[in-house]
Amino acid sequence: MGGLNHLMRSLSLHRISAWLLVIWGLALFTSTARGQQAATPGNSYVLNPSPKTVAWGHYDAATPPALRIKSGDSVEIHTLITSTPPRLSSAGVPPEQIEAALRDIFTNVTNKGPGGHILTGPIYIEEAEPGDVLEVRIKSIKLAIPYAYTAFRPGSGFLPEDFPAARMKIIPLDEKRMVAHFNEKIVIPLHPFFGSMGVAPPEVNGRISSGPPWIHAGNLDNKELVAGTTLFIPVHTRGALFQVGDGHAAQGDGEVCITALETSLIGQFQFIVRKDLRLRWPRAETPTSFISMGIHEDLTEATRIAVREAIEFLAGEKKLSREEAYMLSSVAVDFHITQLVDGNKGVHAIIPKSIFVSEPRR
Repeated sequence: MGGLNHLMRSLSLHRISAWLLVIWGLALFTSTARGQQAATPGNSYVLNPSPKTVAWGHYDAATPPALRIKSGDSVEIHTLITSTPPRLSSAGVPPEQIEAALRDIFTNVTNKGPGGHILTGPIYIEEAEPGDVLEVRIKSIKLAIPYAYTAFRPGSGFLPEDFPAARMKIIPLDEKRMVAHFNEKIVIPLHPFFGSMGVAPPEVNGRISSGPPWIHAGNLDNKELVAGTTLFIPVHTRGALFQVGDGHAAQGDGEVCITALETSLIGQFQFIVRKDLRLRWPRAETPTSFISMGIHEDLTEATRIAVREAIEFLAGEKKLSREEAYMLSSVAVDFHITQLVDGNKGVHAIIPKSIFVSEPRR
């Protein structure tokens, strides 16, 4: 009987050991699977413009999403030129070069304004909540059409009193050489970027125009935001509701006549929700610099905001005292006028990465 009891105890111990091995194996598998999932890039999507996937002239927390994604996902987004088929046709663009999507949207979208930009989106990012920061990585940008235009109209631009009549100029784009032929004697290097990238404003603000940039980013017209750069935007509503448009083949700082080389672009973006950051204004990062931004209807106030944001970045990220950050902003940081013509003016501070060394010099 004692031998039988010993045998039963031995079998029970074997069963327990076997179950422990199974549980340990399952735990190891689950842990490994989670690790692989975390390391795997997000899903990829394509978002093309159509009457159901654009917002014409506004940012609004109430706009229904055109696409829902998760943090880490990537989206290829096609944006349309900020114009209309009749205007392009009257300026001399051949009918076959006017995009079918633009014709469709012009005919069928009646919920427009108060601005004029056709923005693709919104894109709802599942994890984004008010107070977070949306990191927008601009992976690539390519031309969608072989031309751009620049124009001004009565009452617009930085010198409306000097130019009372409207004018529009179609400018051919050479994608192979990446230049624009302004005329037979002037060739402009192309540096494509999206003039407008933004999220929904706070819900209490309702619908706002796509024209003036603000805390939601929007129509920043910052020519530094080319492929390979990253934009950081404070989130004001659940899902963030990112929209993009106003493609520029090139632009000068200031955009003084109110337009750049306006064109259609296709961009590849990756979206990451940052719950470890808190921002009041948009920021950016390029391969060579950090960028803080100031936006206000008064250019002096916009500059003050940009300077304070630069100081906050240097104090918070680079651990300088506020006094040192203020002095460094004076001796090593460049403050550029972003644009002057969209209601709110923009100023951006370019903080060169080259001034930060890993070890103190001796």
